Amino acid sequence: MRLALFDLDHTLLSGDSDFEWGQFLAAQGVFDSVHHAAENQAFYDDYKEGKLDIDAFLAFQLEPLARFSRAQLDQWHRCFMTERILPLVSPAALERVRAEKARAQLVAIVTATNRFVTGPIASLFGIEHLIATEPAQNEVGEFTGKVQGIPSFREGKITRVDEWLANLGHRWQDFTETAFYSDSQNDLPLLERASEPVVVNPDPVLSDLAQQRGWPVYYWKS
Repeated sequence: MRLALFDLDHTLLSGDSDFEWGQFLAAQGVFDSVHHAAENQAFYDDYKEGKLDIDAFLAFQLEPLARFSRAQLDQWHRCFMTERILPLVSPAALERVRAEKARAQLVAIVTATNRFVTGPIASLFGIEHLIATEPAQNEVGEFTGKVQGIPSFREGKITRVDEWLANLGHRWQDFTETAFYSDSQNDLPLLERASEPVVVNPDPVLSDLAQQRGWPVYYWKS
């Protein structure tokens, strides 16, 4: 059996959905655009350098979800998809997803970005299974600004994938082929676990490692 896993940001997308969501909200005048953009950029730079404090970032990124109604957030997200996400989708990424869906028994997106931002993006790619950081909700479905469970980040991606597989009645060992596509040094734990690590639009650290280890490298750009 084959398992195919895709990172989202800078892999299936030629950009970062988390970063773009923050920039989008700033453009709507939701908060001080200059201050928020500077913080957003600082977290993004830390992520690219492999030193992101995930707890601090999630406190920053999830707080706006708690300030507005779900209806308002959903309205903004529809505009966000059109304005910010669709331009980041490449034909090569869509084609690879189609190929893996035809070949693999299970296909999923595994991303550190929260489910509110990424759920509609997974649907855009036609991928049913999404493993994402879960924003906590109250009893009426409004966001609290907190995280539910383990963030899907670095080693947390392995934990979350194993939990997802167990819920489907599978184990990692059940699959004779395990492919994981990613751009980031932050995803090395899951890349090193996969029998087929595939590097896409790599950051400099991952580019060097891929060359050293003979991992295939692709450049998918919108």
